[in-house]
Amino acid sequence: MSDLFDHRQVRRAFSRAAHHYDDAAALQREVGARLLESLDYYDERALREAQGGKPRAPQRVLDIGCGPGHAAVQMQQRWPKAQVIALDLALPMAREARDNARQMRPAVSNPVLRLLASRPQPLCADARALPLADGSVDVLFSNLCLQWVEDLPAVFAGFRRVLRPGGLLLLSTFGPDTLHELREAFAQADAVPHVSPFASIAQFGDALMAAGFRDPVLDRDLTIDRHPDLSALMRELRTLGATNALRSRRHTLTGRARFARAAAAYADAWGAADGTLPASWETITALAWAPAPGAPIRERGLEIARFPAGAIPVRRRR
Repeated sequence: MSDLFDHRQVRRAFSRAAHHYDDAAALQREVGARLLESLDYYDERALREAQGGKPRAPQRVLDIGCGPGHAAVQMQQRWPKAQVIALDLALPMAREARDNARQMRPAVSNPVLRLLASRPQPLCADARALPLADGSVDVLFSNLCLQWVEDLPAVFAGFRRVLRPGGLLLLSTFGPDTLHELREAFAQADAVPHVSPFASIAQFGDALMAAGFRDPVLDRDLTIDRHPDLSALMRELRTLGATNALRSRRHTLTGRARFARAAAAYADAWGAADGTLPASWETITALAWAPAPGAPIRERGLEIARFPAGAIPVRRRR
C-alpha cells in the first residue's frame, strides 16, 4: 500500500516554514503548554516508586516533531541533567531548535555546566523510524506532529520500542473536525483533495492500545479561529508548513477560478456578518505509559479499553 502522504513534500514545507513558524504557531504553543503540564504525572509516579528514597529523574527525553524547540528547551530546564533530544523531520527546524536553545543558555565557565548547557540536542530523523536503542527513552513527547503519519499503530509500536517499561508517552494531534470548512469549500471547487484526513480520537486511542500502551487518558478540544478571508487563512497555513502534502494532491497551481469558487463556497456556508471566516481546529491529546516487555494487549480475549468518540466531551475555545 502506498503512503497517503508525500513525506518529501512534508519535509520541504516545514523546511521552508522553519524561520517564520513561530509567527503563526499560537495554537501549537497553547497545546504544547497543556502537554507540558502533564509532565507532573511523571514526577508524581517517580516519587511514589521511590518509596521514601530519591525519585528517579528521566535520563533521556525525546521531543518528536520538535519544531522550533520551545518544548524541548522547557523540558531541559525542568530536568537539567537529562539528555533531551529535539527531533524533527526537517533539518532547518532542527537547526532552529538548536539556535533557540543557544539563546536561552547561561554563560558559564565550568566545563561540566557547559556540557549540560549544550542541550537539548537536535536530531534530524523520521518519527516512523527512530534511530534510538530499545528502552532508551524515559519520556516521549510529541506535539501536533502525528497528523502527518498514516500508520499510527506502526509508529506507536516504534514509540513503545524506544520507551523503557513505565516510560511516559505524551502526544497531541489534530482530529477530523480540523479545517472541515476548508475541506468542504474546496470540495465544491475541485475534484482533488486539499485538506488531509485526520484520525478520530477513537482511532487514536485504539492505535495506542494496539501498540500495548497502558492506562491511556485522551481528551479533545475544539478551537475556532477567524480570518478576514480565505487568502489570509492559506497564508497562515503556509507559514506553519501545513500545506497539502497528499500524494493525490494536484501538482499544478490551484488556479484563480478554482480558488474563487472555494472562497465563495466558504463565505456562503460559514461567513460571519462581519465578513470573517471561521477555521476549526480539533486537537486530541493523549497520555499513556509504556508496558513491561512482552505485556499482552488483550485479556481473556477482550480488549482492555475502548474509546467511543461520542462519550468524550469536546471543550470549545474561541
